[in-house]
Amino acid sequence: MGLHNLQPNNDSKKRVGRGGKRGKTSGAGMKGQKARAGGTPRPAIRDVIKKIPKLRGHGVNRARTINPGQRLTQAISLDAISKNFEAGEVVSPATLTGKGLMDRNMNLVTIVANGDLDKAVVFTDVRLTKGATDKATKAGATISK
Repeated sequence: MGLHNLQPNNDSKKRVGRGGKRGKTSGAGMKGQKARAGGTPRPAIRDVIKKIPKLRGHGVNRARTINPGQRLTQAISLDAISKNFEAGEVVSPATLTGKGLMDRNMNLVTIVANGDLDKAVVFTDVRLTKGATDKATKAGATISK
């Protein structure tokens, strides 16, 4: 037997040197999105997020750290004041926050004339609408700025 009679054991295909150990397409298949580099399908959750209505405009979606000068006002009814405060108590942003009537992130409070006030309370550092001022003075409340 001579060297010219030797043959390989298996009938393997001709190897091409294009990436990896699998030859030609390296297991990526033929053409298409999945055969491309970085060609992964779009996540389904992204489509859901894009369908949610967005609030457009400057300052609407901004954090308070970006827009710290924004004055946020919360409205509280006279009915809520009447239920949560006794006669002679002070109604201020601190006491309203302590009783859970005002959100801690809000800066200003406006008392609106929804309901009736039947106690003489003391309003300090809060704004009252005209109707709320009339009802509060009839109930004997004092308003100080």
